[in-house]
Parts: sequence; C-alpha cells; structure tokens
Amino acid sequence: MDKQSKIYVAGHKGLVGSALVKTLNQAGFQNIIGKSHAEMDLANQTMVLDFFSKEKPEYVFLAAAKVGGIHANNSYPAEFIFSNLQIQNNIIDASYRYGVKKLCFLGSSCIYPKFAKQPMDEGQLLDGKLEPTNEPYAVAKIAGIVMCQSYNRQYGTNFISVMPTNLYGPGDNYHPENSHVLPALIRRFHEAKLTNQAEVVIWGTGKPLREFLYSEDMARACVFLMQNYDVTGDPRGGDHVNVGSGIEVSIKELAETVKEVVGFKGNLIFDLTKPDGTPRKLLDVSKLHKMGWKHEVELKVGVEAAYRDFVDLNRASH
Repeated sequence: MDKQSKIYVAGHKGLVGSALVKTLNQAGFQNIIGKSHAEMDLANQTMVLDFFSKEKPEYVFLAAAKVGGIHANNSYPAEFIFSNLQIQNNIIDASYRYGVKKLCFLGSSCIYPKFAKQPMDEGQLLDGKLEPTNEPYAVAKIAGIVMCQSYNRQYGTNFISVMPTNLYGPGDNYHPENSHVLPALIRRFHEAKLTNQAEVVIWGTGKPLREFLYSEDMARACVFLMQNYDVTGDPRGGDHVNVGSGIEVSIKELAETVKEVVGFKGNLIFDLTKPDGTPRKLLDVSKLHKMGWKHEVELKVGVEAAYRDFVDLNRASH
C-alpha cells in the first residue's frame, strides 16, 4: 500500500473499523473510503458489486460483521450466521472480481475449539468441537478464512485473514444486554458510582483468565500485516494469523482495574451460583511476534481511554 492507494474499510464506523480509519490517517494514507449501512447494505450482493464497480478499491479491510456477546449469540443464531456469511461472501467475491490487490479479513478467536489447548495456536483450527453458544458466528468466520484461502488457491489472490482476541476501546458497544465483558463492566461500575451503590455483583468466581487487546493496537496489526504478510503462491492458500497481547488477566483483576479507573468506591461481590464460562482463553501470538509486531497499549491505559469514550458518549446522548 502506498499513501495514494484507494483503501476501502468495510465497517468503518465499528470498533475496529473506526480504529483502522484513524490508524491509516495517522500513517498518512489519504484515500480511504467507507459506506454507512444506510448508504450500502453489505448483505446485498448487487449493491456491493455496484460499489466495487464504481469505486474500484485497491485494498480492502473487511471489518464489517454482526457481533455481540453470549446473550445476543444465543438469542439470534440464525441472524449471526446468515448476515455474516452474506457480508463476507459479497465483499471477498467482489474483491476478486474487481481486481483488489490485497484484502484483510477479520475473524475472531471464537473460531477455535471449546477445549483447545492453551495458548491457542493457528494449527488448532477445526481440531475439535466449538463453543455451542457462539457456534453460528464461529462457523461463519471459519468459512471466511477458508473462502480467502480458496480464492488464493484458485485465483492467485492475496487475501489474508487475521484472528483477534477480545477487543475493546473507543466506539465499543456498551449495551446492557449484548455487550462483551469489558464494556459491560465499564457501564456497570459507572452506573453504580452515579447511583452510590454499595456493591457491584460479578458473575462466577472471578478466576477465569482472558486476554484483551486495545482496538487501535488491532488496527496497527492489520496495517502491519497488509504491508508485511503475503500469501500469494502458497499452495494451501496461506494461514491465518492470531492477533493479541499474549497477556492473560483474571476476570477478578479485570473488574478491579475497571473499578479503579471508573472511581467506584463500593465492594466487589462474586456470585458463585453463576457460571464461569471457559476457564482460560489465550491466543498464541508467537507467529506475529516473529514477524516483528507487538501490542503497545497496556490494559489499564486502554481501559482509561475506553472509559473516557464511554463518558463522552453518555454526555452526548443526554
């Protein structure tokens, strides 16, 4: 990619998409295009093909997806598999048809088996049964990886796939029911502080370990890989790459960090009647580290930035 290259960021208003636009702008890329859902429905193949025919982007970051936490995945499984398959099928195929030089497809760490050995390396894909609660979403993302590999094998394209760990940062989803754990904690501690609650209840023991990556670090990794990782000529179509911090934190430590950042003075209560979920979920990021990329933003600094964003969003909506 050079500074004048026409770059299309699909999902440019989402958590990763907005971080990608910011990162590309900071790096001096001037010619970035994005379309809101109101302007183009990515699940509509005709609209997507028309867009590619007219705009002819040279590089594509496919960060658009229907996403949500356990509740949303459990409640709307058909929507999750149907929407995500349509979006990625349309964009990957249009990228091939209109001669896109390189595409970066963003997946998710939920592609790995529920009982994958830890840390999870790229070779464990399709090595066991998936977590049932987000299986439809995971299957769609696995299909995206295989689709990129298949187009690379058959058509000689250079479509790479990246699998991020749990992401957070400005522009996150703070919805009370279908947000992920970190933004959910930010919201709960903030509301508890405002209403002078004595305690905040956390599901489970607080012992499960999770890995988190700041959204702008994820964006930097995507740009780095677009510039440094090629899969053309690989007879297998190229392997996907894990993107994470490689650092684990317990849910208890995470809650204490958010509590401190928000300034909540009450107590943490762990509801032992509630499930813990998977005990450990860590990506093996040694492949990415060997290429020369590591995360920059440590957890507390990232949570501070995310909380400032949440407060700004709240202020704007009232």
